[in-house]
Amino acid sequence: MADIFFPEIIVNLPKADIPINGLSSYLLQGKEQQMLFMEFENDVEVPEHSHESQWGAVLSGEIELTVEGRKNTLKKGDTYFIPAGAKHSAKIKAGYKDITLFNQKDRYQEK
Repeated sequence: MADIFFPEIIVNLPKADIPINGLSSYLLQGKEQQMLFMEFENDVEVPEHSHESQWGAVLSGEIELTVEGRKNTLKKGDTYFIPAGAKHSAKIKAGYKDITLFNQKDRYQEK
């Protein structure tokens, strides 16, 4: 990406292997959780799915997040929580950036 949003301390983390075109994601691996720093270059639709609990903070841009049928539009400064097993989907707009914590140590692998 042309503009660098995340500082060197983050972009030097391992990249996460997430098969979404235009996504840059940096993985911070904990003993029982994973934290991802993500930035989206393109609009993306994430189909409905579920997994362990997830918490996120929107740093920039906009996401339409639907959790168990309830749709919310989130922007810079908003946070969200998805309980374990909750069905959810998202429409992510180009330019979206966030920090996401997964309560799962193996949600994603390093590239």
